[in-house]
Amino acid sequence: MSKPHSATVAARAGIAQDSAYGAVTPPLYLTSTYELKAFKQPGKYDYSRSNNPTRDLLGDALAELEGGAKGLITGTGMSACLLALQLIGPEDTLVIPHDCYGGSYRLFLNLATRKKAFQLVVVNFQQTDWAEQVRAAQPKMIWVETPSNPLLQITDVKAAAELAKTLNAILVVDNTFLSPALQNPIALGADIVVHSTTKFINGHSDIVGGALITKDAAVGDELKWWANCLGVTGGAFDAYQTLRGLRTLLPRIKQHQHNAELVVDFLQKQPLVGRVYYPGLKDHPGHAIAKAQQHGFGSMLSFDLAADEAYLPVFFAALQCFTLAQSLGGIESLICHPGSMTHASLDAATQKAAGIGPTLIRLSVGIEEAQDLIADLAQAFAAVDAAVKQNTKTQQVQSEPAVADPVKNEQQQFRLNPALSVLW
Repeated sequence: MSKPHSATVAARAGIAQDSAYGAVTPPLYLTSTYELKAFKQPGKYDYSRSNNPTRDLLGDALAELEGGAKGLITGTGMSACLLALQLIGPEDTLVIPHDCYGGSYRLFLNLATRKKAFQLVVVNFQQTDWAEQVRAAQPKMIWVETPSNPLLQITDVKAAAELAKTLNAILVVDNTFLSPALQNPIALGADIVVHSTTKFINGHSDIVGGALITKDAAVGDELKWWANCLGVTGGAFDAYQTLRGLRTLLPRIKQHQHNAELVVDFLQKQPLVGRVYYPGLKDHPGHAIAKAQQHGFGSMLSFDLAADEAYLPVFFAALQCFTLAQSLGGIESLICHPGSMTHASLDAATQKAAGIGPTLIRLSVGIEEAQDLIADLAQAFAAVDAAVKQNTKTQQVQSEPAVADPVKNEQQQFRLNPALSVLW
């Protein structure tokens, strides 16, 4: 049989691999420790921080989907990032994008400045001279996030990989926004891929986890040692839940993406939308690159509300289908305000430099009926429009000079007449 399609790999992750009882669905191994066959004769599994059968099934499945040699499962997406950083030291330079996820930026910045773990250089990969900036930094590791969070900017992974090769640098790509279903960075030349499995891979917003996939087996073995040493490996139950979510990844992604395209079309026609950020739009600066390196444009998008930020509470309060919450990639539609939520760890100057404005709103479009999602957004825009009009009317009334009432004025003068005061 030829190499199976990614949909088949995902759907059959861990299926019919139980050697004990022939269970079709793999069992959940919650054990913390394992019996040795005899004195000084440990088996493949001895302690679950080091190895766990359930976690290994997930790692193997993700490695196959990403086209890598080894897949490591961590407790969170941030621990996957931390694990990758074990390949560089204090004398090495890490290059990161200026608009990466706020949590990643916080980790990189504080490890560099407070722990002196490495040298840090921030590069805008959207500038025409980004390659020259990277080359000048002489990095040991280049970190790419594409599409970026939250502005969905695209970085050419092939170009970054070619540059990394000339510099003998390690290229790491955060593939969380697309998942292996829509982008495979290793096939484009990346050395390491990281994921927050919390998002699309699990897809049900009921676990927190991460993954790291390496192109080279030896690098994978080194990072596995570090994962055990640092204690960042993921739990068996979370791995089990993620395996279950992974099996429906492809059909979920199709529905996510279908809905997102309809929502984008709706947003483009709204007077209260300033700009829509979505790589699927032909006028998006990274559209051509995204079309070449991705298998689809995904279901993450952002837009600027064309109203004062004071109306954000009105917009969010009117929503019923979109839930105001952190995270993304679940079957439910989520909405967030990056400036005060996902990227709150960035100071005002850094947010401005990254293009994160005060009225930027990010959507994670779920798998609900698209028309319900559109209707939900429509009523939120209507609520803002009504609030703006009411506020404008109130301001106009307050600014108008008071008009004297002649009848009322005459009555007042009559009562103030001293000759008539005896009557009062």
